[in-house]
Amino acid sequence: MRYALLGDLHSSIEDTKAVLQHIQEIAPDSKIIGLGDLFECTIGKKKALTISNAPLNAAAIIEEEFEDLLTFPSIRGNQEERITNVTGIKSFAALPEKIVIEGATLIHGHQIEWGTHWEPVNMSMLEIDTSLVFFGHSHRSGIYMDVKKLHEPIHFGQAISLSNDAYWVNVGSVVDNREWVLYDSDNRSVTFMKITQ
Repeated sequence: MRYALLGDLHSSIEDTKAVLQHIQEIAPDSKIIGLGDLFECTIGKKKALTISNAPLNAAAIIEEEFEDLLTFPSIRGNQEERITNVTGIKSFAALPEKIVIEGATLIHGHQIEWGTHWEPVNMSMLEIDTSLVFFGHSHRSGIYMDVKKLHEPIHFGQAISLSNDAYWVNVGSVVDNREWVLYDSDNRSVTFMKITQ
């Protein structure tokens, strides 16, 4: 089966529309799954520690036009967690922290220990039972083995066949970068995608 994996939409209507259209052109048969940070929380991390019961429209960018685009399942990201914390609204917290699909686990990525240049430095703190993990959070596409980045630079649109080793794949971001990843579970391959025009 083919999966279109996208993350870090951050309430961007135009970027999300463009990526969803790109998926329909490239892989209309794929199952779309979101990797969190669908919405943009407008309250910063430090300020969020002191706020509770904030109105949703003061805590996040929530527009009906954007919500209408979210027709696919998703996990929750740190933005959804922060919105939940400052508003008390539980619908965002109801999103799962991870989803397991054929041969792969999907997480947002805020659970990973990150270095100063937004590269993962420790991925071992998570209980993952699959050899493939897809994540986002840093807005930087990449494929890793034991925190070492492979296939640099990324060649968008070219399938990468994976061995049975363990890989961590950052799907990039929809917002600003208009990136996503096509995962073919039958062929165990990933293709990084990016809208360039």
